[in-house]
Amino acid sequence: MNVVDSSGWLEYFVDGPNARQFLPPLRDHSKLIVPVVTIYEVFKVVLRERGENEALLAVAVMQRGTVVEVNAKLAIEAAVLGVKHHLPLADSLILATARAHSATIWTQDADFRSISNVKYFPPKK
Repeated sequence: MNVVDSSGWLEYFVDGPNARQFLPPLRDHSKLIVPVVTIYEVFKVVLRERGENEALLAVAVMQRGTVVEVNAKLAIEAAVLGVKHHLPLADSLILATARAHSATIWTQDADFRSISNVKYFPPKK
């Protein structure tokens, strides 16, 4: 199973220098887990940068995977992981979702680079 965090989705949508790194998990919809917080983050950025129609198209692509919503158990696990790894809210929820589904996180976010079961790709200029 795979989780692509918001930085990976955004890199893919703008066809950035690391976009190809995220193709393997994004092409395999059957193994793609999409934390609901990534939908929020991606929608917000695309809405701000490109408008509502583009943001809705991005979300439609994201929903090809299995969307995982936040419940009390996941929120508590996210809080524990956030304290342990010094992560902000969204990253904590992404990590908790990945762990709940035994998934690998694919990211450009340096907050994840020292956490196990993460494929980290440093951002390229």
